Amino acid sequence: MSVKVTTLPSGLTVVTDAMAHLETASLGVFAGAGARSEGEKEHGLAHLLEHMAFKGTKSRDAKRIAEEIESAGGELNAATSGEQTAYYARVLKEDVGLGFDILADILTQSVFDKDELAREKNVILQEISAAEDTPDDLVFDMFNQAAFPGQAIGRPILGTPETVMSFDRGAIQDYLDTHYRAGRMVVAAAGAVDHDRVVEDSARLFAGLPQGTGPAPTPATYRGGEHVEETDHEQANVLIGFAGRSYRDELSPALGVFTNILGGGMSSRLFQEVREKRGLCYSVYAFQWGYSDTGVFGISAGAGPEELPELVPVILDTVAETTRAPGEAEIARAKAQMKAGLLMALESSSMRAEQMARHMLIWGRPLPPAELIAKIEAVTADDVRKAGEALLASTPTLAALGPVAKLPRLDKIRTRLAA
Repeated sequence: MSVKVTTLPSGLTVVTDAMAHLETASLGVFAGAGARSEGEKEHGLAHLLEHMAFKGTKSRDAKRIAEEIESAGGELNAATSGEQTAYYARVLKEDVGLGFDILADILTQSVFDKDELAREKNVILQEISAAEDTPDDLVFDMFNQAAFPGQAIGRPILGTPETVMSFDRGAIQDYLDTHYRAGRMVVAAAGAVDHDRVVEDSARLFAGLPQGTGPAPTPATYRGGEHVEETDHEQANVLIGFAGRSYRDELSPALGVFTNILGGGMSSRLFQEVREKRGLCYSVYAFQWGYSDTGVFGISAGAGPEELPELVPVILDTVAETTRAPGEAEIARAKAQMKAGLLMALESSSMRAEQMARHMLIWGRPLPPAELIAKIEAVTADDVRKAGEALLASTPTLAALGPVAKLPRLDKIRTRLAA
């Protein structure tokens, strides 16, 4: 990878990766602030800001923003996560300048028009309703709230109807001024790009960003707990979780290997035991979400009400068995999956730009693929056991939605794990 990094006097970081064989470029502006940066009365404000950025600037209304990028065959998008907010453009190589001009315009010159704000609030209310009507999405919100009770990291990113409707232009502008600061933002570009040109454009177009880094998010602590709701859906969606690892934690790569062995694909223990051998559900998998100072590990499954009494004990026993005796062949297979996933992602210019920006915000430098692969290769069977033991030593989390009358509850899960 031909990665280059420049930090401007303002503190804004510019990172590029030129991919000479491409005719297109992926551009992004990444802010190291997301839902975790919200105060209690700001719940949903980070996501609303992401929406409002596209609704008009001092020189372009919402329609013109859409028409300019699409007339050039490009596309714009954005996403809000717990710790970051990203604004993307994908363009032909001759339109890189246009892409950056629009991104800079929406991030530094947005007007947050009153009428546009009223309309977009209604759009987000529809988005919230859609999420609440999707049980396999809603259960993840319930899971996060149970794992991180009373904390910003555990709240749904979309906010609530009450909080979203309470925001005015001043609240949005205050959040923007506080958190979208040059020292906490990264401009990333990959594909048909020239580093010096991107640096020049960034220095000119983002000169208006406030300097500094802004306040750090409140530290988060995994606590665990239970959030179960009975509904009349046909299937129960179940999540069982434990304390995970920060992506800075030395055990994070080992937990990644453990996660893959347990529930990372069709050869994983959970897929083979729960679906193939017993036929208890259609979908079952494990995941690990790392944050800057904490993490959460989980197992997701969907099953009918009659399968729940058998499903949960089988999942717990499989976690325990994987902790006791991870096989060398399984470890090798998990490492191969992780390495392939990493390298396949890097064939995409948009994924390269996103990964470089994420690394800059996390570690202050882009990690080369060889270094990432070396971390995976260094994981031993003992490391995998330690990662599993750390999971089982933490307080479990249970979230479930659907016909859950026969679901073993948190006290039964604790008893099973203790045994």
